[in-house]
Amino acid sequence: MPQLQTPSRASLRSRSRAASRASFDRTLATANRTMSLVEVVRLAIDSFRASKVRFALTALGMVIGAASVIFVVTIGLTGKQYILGLLESIGTNMVSVEYSGGSSGGVNNFQTDYMTRDDVSAIRERVPAVQYASPLLEMHDRIAVRGTEKELLVLGVYPEYQLVRNLKVLDGRFFDDEDESSHTKVAVVTELFAQQLFGSDAEAINQTFSLSGIPFTIVGVFKEAVDTFGESEIADQTILIPYSVGRYFSGTDNIKQIYMTIRDRKDVDEAAKQVVAVLHSRHQPRSVYNSSTLTELLTTAAWITDALTVMLVLVSTVTLAVGGVGIMNIMLATVRSRIREIGIRKALGATAREIKLQFLIEAVFISLVGGILGTIVGLALPVSLRLLTSYAIPISPWSIVIALGTSTAVGIIFGTLPANRAAQLDPVESLKYE
Repeated sequence: MPQLQTPSRASLRSRSRAASRASFDRTLATANRTMSLVEVVRLAIDSFRASKVRFALTALGMVIGAASVIFVVTIGLTGKQYILGLLESIGTNMVSVEYSGGSSGGVNNFQTDYMTRDDVSAIRERVPAVQYASPLLEMHDRIAVRGTEKELLVLGVYPEYQLVRNLKVLDGRFFDDEDESSHTKVAVVTELFAQQLFGSDAEAINQTFSLSGIPFTIVGVFKEAVDTFGESEIADQTILIPYSVGRYFSGTDNIKQIYMTIRDRKDVDEAAKQVVAVLHSRHQPRSVYNSSTLTELLTTAAWITDALTVMLVLVSTVTLAVGGVGIMNIMLATVRSRIREIGIRKALGATAREIKLQFLIEAVFISLVGGILGTIVGLALPVSLRLLTSYAIPISPWSIVIALGTSTAVGIIFGTLPANRAAQLDPVESLKYE
């Protein structure tokens, strides 16, 4: 009866022959001449075909890492778009000018040098970039409505103030030029004021209250385009009245602030300088008028969001580095399992450079394929949202470049050690290896 071979050993030899047959065949075909880059790549592809599952699992780490980079950049750009959108809704073309001190007299005869409504007219005439302008007259009062006494901020403004500050009228209307010219006793109140005193926006319309004994009729309810949480000139309990009416309460034409809208965003900074120059030409040299815009705030916000995005991208690249460690480990194991193959190739004339290049290309191939698949996965969600919904999710081409570039770099860096080890093997000792 013939002796049977041990199944485990036969199975092991069969798998080993299957894994290296393709590489051996190509090695024999090119033994007597220098291998080209294309042939090295083909050898690498043959090794992938022989161990599909192992290389697929190795590339999975790169898929996750590349997808993470795409997701992080997309989230960062979406957050930046949202924050800048909020700031822009306040009014990116807005310029405010405020009297900050100085006098038109000496130490013993101190006189403030506030702006006047005539300054508003002069700014309109001498600064063509100004589209809308409104003075702001600030007053404070207490009123009693339905038995409740409230501390109020009363602002006297032009009808154009609604456009300058991008205010949203929730119910009723904003007072117009006719109300301003005819000194009509009307008011527009904040949403919170209307709800606390009258129950709802609709119920507040046409309600009457008194300021210093003078009856006012509520014609509209408004809110800011973006909630500034009381950090702007508009507080929670604010009433807007026509400037022509408000000046009777103050007893003067003096105003402390002027708000303007510039026609073109690129002219905001220059227009602000021109407005200050007009005011200086109409007032005492020692008077100080400061302008402020949202340009600097927008720039700062954009810089902060970009910095956060870069930091998150750097954190996400750690995942790619972890994937690179996996590639290095699997390539070291591959070199160990193919020592005899490497010895045969060197014996047939393959140089150390060709051996090194083959294993390095294998590592880069694994990393790059994982990066490409990860990029596709990372782009799938934002592209789907753009196509299926109305949300314009931003997609940065740079995120794709970073993901693919980092994947390639990881393959080169973590594939160098296994490739060097394979190239440095002694052909004689390799041929003896079992």
